[in-house]
Amino acid sequence: MFSPYYAWARGRGEADPLDHCGLNVALYGEGGKRWALTERGRRWVRQEASALQIGPSRIGWDGAGLSVDVDEVTVPLPSRIRGRIRLHASQPVTETFVLDAAGRHRWRPVAPCSRVEVDLEQPALRWSGSAYLDTNRGDEPLEAAFHSWHWSRSTLADGSTGVLYDVRPRAGQPLSLALRLDPGGGVSPVEAPPRATLPTSRWGIARATRSDPGTSAHLRASLEDTPFYARSLVSGRLLGESVTAVHESLSLDRFAQAWVRLLLPFRMPRRG
Repeated sequence: MFSPYYAWARGRGEADPLDHCGLNVALYGEGGKRWALTERGRRWVRQEASALQIGPSRIGWDGAGLSVDVDEVTVPLPSRIRGRIRLHASQPVTETFVLDAAGRHRWRPVAPCSRVEVDLEQPALRWSGSAYLDTNRGDEPLEAAFHSWHWSRSTLADGSTGVLYDVRPRAGQPLSLALRLDPGGGVSPVEAPPRATLPTSRWGIARATRSDPGTSAHLRASLEDTPFYARSLVSGRLLGESVTAVHESLSLDRFAQAWVRLLLPFRMPRRG
């Protein structure tokens, strides 16, 4: 979605999405942060009904879950991330949500209450925990339809997942989704809590979320802080519970600026 190479190719005419594929792996922890995202051209991509090979890495779906065999090199400081990630999928959610008035952008929380097992050889790491899987699809570039959005997901005490999604489109009214997604695939819309502001990122990206009436939200950690995107850990209250959420704020106005796209290759090299 955020490939500068794909954006430049679109500017020259019709672009082939399969010529702009990449697997993004991000690790956060006491040993520091590691980031890998190498875009690869069509000759590096092999697509099957239940698998996708991108360079040396492979993603496969077997009906019960997703296996990701990772073999990537980090940037800007090169190191290897190699190993397997296994996502044991919850009952799939079949409902798809339209994010814009024209119906060109759709989001589906495919398996929002899943479990994950991570077994890495390089670096030597192993853990398991809650996991989340969703998908975004669109018929035009994101920056053509949206100014910005804020999104978060948190695990609730009963194993369900709470999702908050606030979208500011270029046309039509702002969209606000507040959902409780259960392990059985059920979707329960809930009343969106009041907005709660968060500190802006170092790059000046506005961050906001929602928290139960009479409560506030707090920024716990900035995981990614880029010129157009911030990923954070945020605490607050949702549906009467104290939660810690994975949160993202995206400025597509900023992403569309030429100087931002010129910076992206430093975090996203390409093999054509």
